[in-house]
Amino acid sequence: MESNSCSSFSQQPRQRQPPENLRVSIDGRSFAVDKTILSEKCEYFRALFQSGMRECQQEEIQLQCVGVLGFQVMLQVLGGKHPMLSSDQIVEAIECAAFLQVPALTEHLINIVNSENCLLIYHTAATYGVGELSYSSALFIRDMYPELKEEVHTLPKKMVDYIESLLPSSYMAVCSHSPSTEQLKDLQRTVCYLDEDNSEWKVLTHLPVSTSTTMAGVAVLDNKLYIIGGVHDITKKVVENGFCYNPAANTWSTICGSQQLRYNLTLIGHEGCLYAIGGEFNMKALSSVERYTVSNGSWGFVPPLPCPAALVASAIAVNRIFICLWKGKGATDILEYASERNQWLLVTTLIREHSYGLYMVPHKDNLYVMRNGPCDDFLMCVMDCYNLSSGQWTAMSGQYGNSKGSLLTAVARGDSVFTLSREVTTEYTVEDYKWRVKREMKGFGRIGSIYTFLMRLNKVCVSNMENSVDQDQKVRGFPRFSPQCSDSL
Repeated sequence: MESNSCSSFSQQPRQRQPPENLRVSIDGRSFAVDKTILSEKCEYFRALFQSGMRECQQEEIQLQCVGVLGFQVMLQVLGGKHPMLSSDQIVEAIECAAFLQVPALTEHLINIVNSENCLLIYHTAATYGVGELSYSSALFIRDMYPELKEEVHTLPKKMVDYIESLLPSSYMAVCSHSPSTEQLKDLQRTVCYLDEDNSEWKVLTHLPVSTSTTMAGVAVLDNKLYIIGGVHDITKKVVENGFCYNPAANTWSTICGSQQLRYNLTLIGHEGCLYAIGGEFNMKALSSVERYTVSNGSWGFVPPLPCPAALVASAIAVNRIFICLWKGKGATDILEYASERNQWLLVTTLIREHSYGLYMVPHKDNLYVMRNGPCDDFLMCVMDCYNLSSGQWTAMSGQYGNSKGSLLTAVARGDSVFTLSREVTTEYTVEDYKWRVKREMKGFGRIGSIYTFLMRLNKVCVSNMENSVDQDQKVRGFPRFSPQCSDSL
């Protein structure tokens, strides 16, 4: 095998069996690495070791295409760590991901995109041709375009045009509603989005008549809205089917409900799967957890929670699933579901006099846990921040929530967190362990529990939906449904 622009190999005598351990030399630095891991996780080394040429028998390889910092980051990621990176490390890590073809490293870089590094990652990934990373960082920039506009326009015009061509995330909300009937439709059964330009809420779509969001699990996965569980009425009879809304086509479809009927569950969308966590059935709390794989449309059980729990607070931070479990006596456990190991891991425990975890919001490598405030005032939310990298808790200054609204539902987008109530929608800016009010907009004037989430909405679809709703309400007093696929409702 001839040496190329990426590497050269020191000449060593042929061995009968390739060694399990290998030394990799870069710019005079030598690294002892596990050959099996390199073969499994790195396309470049897999091709080398399977070539059958004499170089695959060597005990030491000299790499010329990547830098020391990038290779060190790669080894950390392949070892299961989640390092936050400096600018120099980011550039070399992207170079390493490009030349050595390491999917796990690319995924890690996607997971750590934030407002401080997104422009660097976007430009560098585009330069080295790491398409998935370039796309993900461009989406992040699109969501923060107003705040980053000046910096964005220092990029080449072609890159700016690409960012502007992408759909931004919209803040979405739906209230708890029981099923209705074709004869008596409830005009309040709608999924709404925040029109930030006009600071008001608008209807995107209406819930199918058989869908219940009362005590249901609601989550977004791959820009589709899923609703699982929910009850028909006070009898708490569970709706057996699940429902999926595709904003690109403006259609609803049905999917199989979870094997264990459940309500008051937590639903999480992550890496092509839905996770139905805990909940209740027949007035009993559940510890079981099910995973729905979208690609094959099937449910399967995964390891259960350590204890039965309903309405579990959850968050996805740096692409990792975290939940809060109340232990009692002033303690709340933070657990992570490690999908590669298929188990729940205890991360940390929050111990406070008032520590019942009500909601959890991710930002960068931080988890912000909202909990009930003093005097059992659930409209006064006290907050603590747990940093995943340092493993340290920080008590947040000030209290969040007042008579106009609370943080019992919140969604992070870029460096903003959106919260709402019937009276006001508030956007906070997250900075240095403090949330600062950025602006207040019209509230979500509905009663009942509110689910909030983010979705990317096609402007044509939004315009058509608004026009059809306006026209139908004038003509018949209720909205029209226009099925566009065989299993649409």
